[in-house]
Amino acid sequence: MNNTASVLVLVFLALTFIMSAHDKLFHWNDNMAWMKPHFEKTILKNFVPIAAGVLVFFELLSGILCIVGCLELYINGGRMFGFYGAVYSCITLLMMLVGQRLAKDFDGSRTIAIYFMVAILGVFWLS
Repeated sequence: MNNTASVLVLVFLALTFIMSAHDKLFHWNDNMAWMKPHFEKTILKNFVPIAAGVLVFFELLSGILCIVGCLELYINGGRMFGFYGAVYSCITLLMMLVGQRLAKDFDGSRTIAIYFMVAILGVFWLS
């Protein structure tokens, strides 16, 4: 498969997750002010900060793996880090999807599905 397409998918995923994690970390209180009411009628209601912390961890892990995967592709044509970056991106998006479905935010769920299709392409191309 063409490395250019794989690199573009990895850059897209890295930007998506690193920027999202950055926003959560540097605007934590604003995010909690939005998330707590968003999840108040779900099983996550008492665990929003913990769930957000876990999500930030997975976002950073996904983003970093995608960046390293880009470098690996260009340096030696290797696909391992990019593959795992795409896989962890899918896992991260599935975590987000569960949250949106629990909150009955169906518009948010549809948006996540679009990102998931891009991540699945990355998994496919890099496997």
